[in-house]
Amino acid sequence: MNKSHLLRAAFGLFAAALGAAQLSADVVETKSGARIVGKVTKIDGGAVVVSTDYAGAITIKQSEVTGISTDAPVAVRLASGTRIDGKVSGSSGNLQVAGSDGTISTTVDKVAASWAAGAKDPQVVALERGWAYEANVDVSGKSGNKSQLGTSAGLRATLAGIHDKLVFYTAYDRQTSDGQKSADQFKAGTDYTSNFSGKNSWYVRDEGGFDRIKDIQFYNVAGAGFGYDFIKAPKQLLTGRAGFSFRTENYKNPVTTDVNSAGLDFGLAHSLQLDNASIVNRVTFVPSFDDFANYRASHESFLELPLANPSWKLRFGVNNDYNSKPGRGVDKLDTGYFTRLVLNWK
Repeated sequence: MNKSHLLRAAFGLFAAALGAAQLSADVVETKSGARIVGKVTKIDGGAVVVSTDYAGAITIKQSEVTGISTDAPVAVRLASGTRIDGKVSGSSGNLQVAGSDGTISTTVDKVAASWAAGAKDPQVVALERGWAYEANVDVSGKSGNKSQLGTSAGLRATLAGIHDKLVFYTAYDRQTSDGQKSADQFKAGTDYTSNFSGKNSWYVRDEGGFDRIKDIQFYNVAGAGFGYDFIKAPKQLLTGRAGFSFRTENYKNPVTTDVNSAGLDFGLAHSLQLDNASIVNRVTFVPSFDDFANYRASHESFLELPLANPSWKLRFGVNNDYNSKPGRGVDKLDTGYFTRLVLNWK
């Protein structure tokens, strides 16, 4: 076989391979006459998403689509609730879904959603609760004219569904300077929120621990009340809380009066998800009924940046703990600054 024959044969094989690749691709047709070739990844919220080699993911309004053809079975849920897994074909607004149990005829506008064949319905997945976990740690030190060592660690487990969220958390902070402890604090708590109607919710929470630098052998704050979402968007949430509490603080120094009192419970939590970062702010305020001048306020704000592996993050923040009537010889306000390494997983 001479060189020209070899070239023609190679070109023929290339053309056949290209034609086969095109035949095996999904096709979406629109009212304007456009024909998008790629892979239909999903239909959701009135949009058809097609993954292409030449333009990445393309989102098309479902109302503008007249035909869809897939080269492999996909899962389809109709507006009536019927689900079928099969190959989709059709044009001029009409569709057929051919599955192992038969063929269903429908129209483009009656398709509520589609996803990978055999997978769970995203609507069902959204209603399921799922656990998410977080571990964080930071270590800082200094030697020379001053000797300092600081360590802190925390764990958080969250069980979240579409209407409620349960959080368990614990943290320990220890700091020493020239052999003297400047921080020795432990806390553990739980927080449950249930959104019973739109932006309205109710909550219960409890946190306990100790703070030896502040002479607190044991403290506990239990609260319950109602919440309201002032902002509730996919990437931003601002929630206010108001309720009742019971606060306990037992001091080692017998001269300091212990706190055992019912009171009010106020809170404000804000989170904002940016393109490559997230910002979180939390504030609580707990005054006592026995003496409204005796209250405790806490605040935490941090910026979180993802690393190369998005499961790992760096957290930069500040926290404040204010006790209006602290133990003898203890300042009212404690302020801390931190840089933490955070690991998230599910």
